[in-house]
Amino acid sequence: MGLSLSEIRAQLREVHEEDELRRWCGVLRSDSRSGARVLLESCERRLEAIRAEALRMERLFAMRARLVEDGAETIAGVDEVGVGPLAGPVVAAAVVLPRQVVLPGLNDSKQLTQKARERLDAAIRGQALGWAVAAASPAEIDRMNIYRASLLAMQRAVHKLSERLVPDHVLVDARTIPGIKMAQTALPHGDAEDGSIAAASIVAKVHRDAWMRQLDREHPGYGFARHMGYGTPIHLRALEQLGPSPIHRRSFSPVAQAVARELRRGR
Repeated sequence: MGLSLSEIRAQLREVHEEDELRRWCGVLRSDSRSGARVLLESCERRLEAIRAEALRMERLFAMRARLVEDGAETIAGVDEVGVGPLAGPVVAAAVVLPRQVVLPGLNDSKQLTQKARERLDAAIRGQALGWAVAAASPAEIDRMNIYRASLLAMQRAVHKLSERLVPDHVLVDARTIPGIKMAQTALPHGDAEDGSIAAASIVAKVHRDAWMRQLDREHPGYGFARHMGYGTPIHLRALEQLGPSPIHRRSFSPVAQAVARELRRGR
């Protein structure tokens, strides 16, 4: 074909589409040079990885495909983040993705690095037919408990989404959202098993993390930008030294203990 192996290698680095990789694999199979065998093996591994990812994505959207077959047209995934932290809001997102998505690496937000989450967050919001984010505050969490507050945040996200795009079915991670009119399906481990819920988990996580970095600037000393409000040793030490901030959840045991210490000290 007239190209050196180094030239082929350079061109292959720029190829990412399955059809083009398949063409290059065919070309390399007919190349008798020993170095071409090595390039062919690499090309075939990449081709197999693309196929495996396509199958994984098909499984992630299998429930949505069944709902579409049954007549649903607009399907939203809903998830929340921030149930466990000692401080900050619980945040939920509702996302409606188009039938065809290009979201390589889509997964439960907890399984992704920060860089991957932020890349996917931008891609999800760019491709989504509609998306919305909502929250329940620390005060609401203390008043109604974290479980009910997380349901409230998800309800708010669906209502906010519905102002622009009303879904006719909602997929939720293992819960039933009260106060919404559309049909819904609760999926155990939905953020890992369903693509729409996984997308919502990513949007919610990136939004909450950015919010916690802002709250770190407003309430310095606790390290919110590092641990996002979770009860890490650094956070617990700061809580003991500084006492609770206005965004701490006073109904959570470590914060309640810090409040009690403050009262004993007469602060």
